[in-house]
Amino acid sequence: MAPDWKSFPFKILPLKNEIQKKIAQDFAGHPSGLASCNHWGFKLPATVTETELENIYNYPLDPSDVWVVAPPKCGGTWTMEMVWLIVNNLDYEGAKTPLFPDRWHYMDFAARRDKGFALPVCSELPPSVGGSPQDWTGTSGDHIRTSPRYIKSHMPMSMNNPRLLDVCKVVYVARNPKDACTSYYHHCKLFKLRDFKGDLKLFVDDFTDGTMMSATMCEHMIEAWNLRHHPNMCFLFFEDMKRDLKSQIRRVATFFGKSYSDQQVEKLAEHLHIDNFKKNPHVNKEDARAKALMYPDRGNFVRQGKTGNWKKVFTPDIDEKFDKWMAQKMKSTDLTFVMDLERQD
Repeated sequence: MAPDWKSFPFKILPLKNEIQKKIAQDFAGHPSGLASCNHWGFKLPATVTETELENIYNYPLDPSDVWVVAPPKCGGTWTMEMVWLIVNNLDYEGAKTPLFPDRWHYMDFAARRDKGFALPVCSELPPSVGGSPQDWTGTSGDHIRTSPRYIKSHMPMSMNNPRLLDVCKVVYVARNPKDACTSYYHHCKLFKLRDFKGDLKLFVDDFTDGTMMSATMCEHMIEAWNLRHHPNMCFLFFEDMKRDLKSQIRRVATFFGKSYSDQQVEKLAEHLHIDNFKKNPHVNKEDARAKALMYPDRGNFVRQGKTGNWKKVFTPDIDEKFDKWMAQKMKSTDLTFVMDLERQD
């Protein structure tokens, strides 16, 4: 073990039995239930091990690494495509290959999968998606050995390597929780690894009760927001990208020491425009569909990409419940969210 290896600083605490039964009933992809894994209750499958979390906490870092960190359904995939192209000098030909596993490493995938859920095709996933320690240290997969490495994490900053911001550049993406929740609902209906069985009202109940994976989005975003002034942190809002994508492209380019002409920025913005992005097979997880990880009749991974779409599906009762939940979560922070836009790209 390396001399600077650190023990994982939090306890893994399984939830109460009656809650676990409800989780398994609501989410077929989580038959084992969930566990609380940090000081504010970040949830992972109850099958997660301390070794997995310790490996993530000690993920080997290199100054050339490029990270994108975000809660699910907050624009992480959109941002990864933007970041990869900006860092790689707008190599659109090189981008004609899947984000995973060819260009990005989803390093916490294994920790986020319930090992009690039998899905044979999971064994066919590329090694880089499996999340084994061997992949992290670069002993398998050419794309892991290359420099810079591109690393995606849904883990909160407190559960990633504590030296992450001191060593690597990190782009963090936040989104208003109502739209994130709405998008996550469709995601959990689409993917068999989640396989949510209820309606939106039940989903919001589980979301606000914290009895689902990644329901603690507010704490996740507040934690990163408090680190936003670190020189190696570029904190983005999904809504700012929707309002003025070109300005956010320029901001991220500056963060990585790149400079592009107006014409180049315009071309990248067009490439990333949601109407084009959702037609791009290289970002739309078509490999997951081919491996039967998605229900074939429930839409695509990239859906609408809109701000304010929650208003089309939230009933007054759901909205009232969500507002009370958010008021409680956000009362001790100056982080605020844009819930709708008059105009968006």
